[in-house]
Amino acid sequence: MTNKKEQVIPELTSTLRQDIIRLPLEIQQASGIRIFGKLIKGIIFSTDIAIIKNCNADAVIAIYPFTPHPTIIDAICQVADIPVLAGIGGGLTNGKRSVNIGLSAEAEGAIAAVVNAPTPDKTIKRILDFIDIPLVLTIVSEHTDVQAKLDLGIKIVNVSGGAKTAQIVRRIRQQFPDLPIIATGGKTPESIVETIEAGANAITYTPPSNGELFKRKMELYREQEEQKHH
Repeated sequence: MTNKKEQVIPELTSTLRQDIIRLPLEIQQASGIRIFGKLIKGIIFSTDIAIIKNCNADAVIAIYPFTPHPTIIDAICQVADIPVLAGIGGGLTNGKRSVNIGLSAEAEGAIAAVVNAPTPDKTIKRILDFIDIPLVLTIVSEHTDVQAKLDLGIKIVNVSGGAKTAQIVRRIRQQFPDLPIIATGGKTPESIVETIEAGANAITYTPPSNGELFKRKMELYREQEEQKHH
């Protein structure tokens, strides 16, 4: 019996679109999470619309350290050609405002809404009474009562526990074999693989900043100019 050859995936690009941000290949080892029919393995963590438009991620998770605002979600959803998981608050921004932002995110086309770790149970319940997209809860500690959150209606967890992320993922996976888990992968291929092996279904990746990327391009331009004059 002969082994089937590994299937080659054809890739098309253009002269102007070769220089995109590519997520680490290790992320493809994850099983993925299928949301409304779309398989998501690699999720870029950014609100920079230029980066979102020029990457090969399966989705974008748009959360940021400011008060969530519908215009930000609107701008990202209009630019992105990949599914958007939109942050709707839950810390300082909660209650009726989070409900309204969740409804706005759904109306703009977000595939899921994301709430912060401190979100009160009452706010989670109110949001879920109104939106028709999955609600993702960010988990930052192994002390979170995951079962209580699932009982409220949380469908996906997003683990962001720093150096303890893989450990937290492993603990959640042992308790909940079928729960969809998104998790930060860290900065190295080894940490990404460790997080996937711990039980993460999808990995978030933080890309270089716009400033860092532009610095590299300017250095390349300077080198090219120097070569012209030698």
